[in-house]
Amino acid sequence: MHTVIQRYQVQAILAGLLFFTFGALSILQQEVWWMAIPFAWVLFPLTGNYIVQQTGSLYWLMLVMLPLSAEINITDTLGMDFPDELLLLAITAAAVAKMIHQPLLFYPVFRAPLLLFILIHLLWIAFSTGLSTEPLLSTKFLLAKTWYIIPLVLVTPLLLRNMQHYGRLAFCLLIPMLLVIVQTLVRHGLYGFEFAAINKTVGPFFRNHVNYSAMLVCLLPAGWAAWHFTKATAYRKWIAVALGIALAGLATAYSRGAWLALLTVPVAVWIFQKKRMGSFLIATLAATSLLLAVFINNNHYLRFAPDHDHTIFHTNFREHLGATIAFKDVSNAERFHRWVAGIRMVTERPLTGFGPNSFYNQYRPYTVSAFKTWVSNNPEHSTVHNYFLLTAIEQGIPGLAILCMLWAALLLAAQHLYHAFQSVFYRSIALITGVVLCMITVINFTSDMIETDKIGGLFWLSAGVLISLQLRLKEEQSTLAA
Repeated sequence: MHTVIQRYQVQAILAGLLFFTFGALSILQQEVWWMAIPFAWVLFPLTGNYIVQQTGSLYWLMLVMLPLSAEINITDTLGMDFPDELLLLAITAAAVAKMIHQPLLFYPVFRAPLLLFILIHLLWIAFSTGLSTEPLLSTKFLLAKTWYIIPLVLVTPLLLRNMQHYGRLAFCLLIPMLLVIVQTLVRHGLYGFEFAAINKTVGPFFRNHVNYSAMLVCLLPAGWAAWHFTKATAYRKWIAVALGIALAGLATAYSRGAWLALLTVPVAVWIFQKKRMGSFLIATLAATSLLLAVFINNNHYLRFAPDHDHTIFHTNFREHLGATIAFKDVSNAERFHRWVAGIRMVTERPLTGFGPNSFYNQYRPYTVSAFKTWVSNNPEHSTVHNYFLLTAIEQGIPGLAILCMLWAALLLAAQHLYHAFQSVFYRSIALITGVVLCMITVINFTSDMIETDKIGGLFWLSAGVLISLQLRLKEEQSTLAA
């Protein structure tokens, strides 16, 4: 009888969450059909109770689908990544129900110091949403951030309880990503691996070659770990072949940012091994501040204004690289166009920003005509191409400071875990996670991918892995003390 009561309690909680969520969407979107979804739930074969019981299965399925998901547009203003975002929503609903029903289950995770930085980050996003120039878009941003953080940060530590689980996590990401790489290489090969054709071959799984190469390069350390810790010779050979295919995919993706991220790997490993991460972060902050000051002083940035008529997109990659070195590449020139506008926006609203997800609708009045390029009409609705600057624009300088503190906390936690563990396996996982975070950092200096499901998913998953490692470290220390 008690079990039956518990079952209906959970179902009631899920029903309430669904009704509240879709009721809010119905109001925000001014579309009444959203309200049909909570009532359709009772007809859906996956009942609320079943989803709560199968949270782990949904989680692993979500990881498998992360490299395979595709962007779809539901309305002109609402899009989603299918099906991984639906799975994230289901896991979020199940996790919230479990928090209410079994709060002690999450108690070790709630005590993790890293979670405090994430909570402050979320609270500031909520605060800046309240003062946003685009309240509807900012509310969507906040909701999406929540259903990424709950599954990837809070649920991950509960499911990664031993070495086999970490191996499962790696292969859930690596195998589907390998399938994407193979199909991309085959399709790209039909075009003779031309630079101009790469964007045609990564779909529907990735928007463009930049997103594709970013996820590919960030998963290479996990691929190396899979090879390193696999004992069977036959399996190691197959993994080595897969790594070779991945490197071929990276080489023919023609993404300068991903190549640069790969070059940072030995530097990042050295920094972690020598316990220099704190010094490196301080030096990076000082160098960035100095560069920004020089850039702004006496309008020095105007010297970087491109020649509009000679700044074009090159279909030949060799010409593309040459144009990059000569500052005549349209993509980099357009970055300057957005960065100049972005800095001017920060000076306009330095404390609260314009609101999350507001850049595209607000930036045009702040652009400088001298930096205009052939693609400044921005048909893709892309943002400022620097996630840190984007955060300052949309959440103000305090929001940027909070993000930087969170990022630093994650990197320093990875360094601490690497040196604190006795287990070689867990030391390696900590190092790999830290290296992946460094690669994501490099990528986001010239892009803004934390809000995409691929790189954003890896970022928050890395945070969840670090929290899980902190729990494993406590277990190891308790065992050694006993």
